[in-house]
Amino acid sequence: MTDEQLHIPKAVTRVLMSEEAVYGLILVSGMIVVSGTLVGTSGNALATVAITVVVFYLAHVYAGTLGRLAATEGGAELGTSIREAARHSVGMLLASIAPLVILLLGTTHLIDDMLAIWTALVVNAILLGVFGWIAVARWTSRFLPRLLSAFITAGFGVILIALKAFIHH
Repeated sequence: MTDEQLHIPKAVTRVLMSEEAVYGLILVSGMIVVSGTLVGTSGNALATVAITVVVFYLAHVYAGTLGRLAATEGGAELGTSIREAARHSVGMLLASIAPLVILLLGTTHLIDDMLAIWTALVVNAILLGVFGWIAVARWTSRFLPRLLSAFITAGFGVILIALKAFIHH
């Protein structure tokens, strides 16, 4: 199934169907579990997650730049390598927007702290499932592989939710 049939712009799928976006959501979930468990506030989780995602993004850009420079054996320009690495890794930043917004709602007391933390975790698991479904839908129109991919991808988020429940109680 094509991106047009799924009604998803190519630029969006390029970014959100990347390993960086999936990794970013899993990273965010892990950080929510750890930071929310230590202090228990959405504000702490928001700060920890935002800083961690930015640091991991910068580390990915740096590593990607080094990799591109080394792979070309001096044939690539530094600026071009940085831009390509930054573009390749941007999915990590974009995938973290939804959970960060949810945590911000808890920080501003529009919703309860614990509700914000748990909602961010659940939304991440759902997003992982959607990413898994869409990625396989781009490969095949068969229902079972799509469903299996959605469950496997969402499973990473569900494992972290279970860890949060285990640590919290």
